Amino acid sequence: MNAGDEVPPLEIPITRTLIVAGAIASRDYQDVHHDAELARQKGSPDIFMNILTTNGLVGRYITDHFGPTAVLRKVAIRLGAPNYPGDTMVLTGRVEEIDGDTATVRVVGANGIGKHVTGTVTVTVPPGSLGSAEPPESPETSRSPESPRPAPTTPSPAPDTEPPEAPA
Repeated sequence: MNAGDEVPPLEIPITRTLIVAGAIASRDYQDVHHDAELARQKGSPDIFMNILTTNGLVGRYITDHFGPTAVLRKVAIRLGAPNYPGDTMVLTGRVEEIDGDTATVRVVGANGIGKHVTGTVTVTVPPGSLGSAEPPESPETSRSPESPRPAPTTPSPAPDTEPPEAPA
């Protein structure tokens, strides 16, 4: 991986379910993210995606590319054109800088009316990972944006250790 390398694009269908679920998951109960009639009364043609959902999708884009051990260090984004149901957002990225095991990636997410999101993401990966020609393939790369991620697994305690005591 080198500065100037392109990150493969990711197309995300913008569904009503994705918009509403993202707003609920981030506890953003603003009516413009779930009630089409109230959104229209406020001047929007429909409900639209909130920034926290966009932030999560940008993070997913980067970690899907760099692999499951990637750690997001900084996500700095700006919103532009709204994401409305029925559109598709295409995320693209370009590596701006590499410093050891840290990469800074410029990200753009465009939809049918313009740039929805622009910004940069700083990500670290395990030592030596950025020097390889191809990043490790994430098993989730082809998953749908609305399908759940697998639950994290908790490691079992070593056989010669005692489990922690429960509070009294």
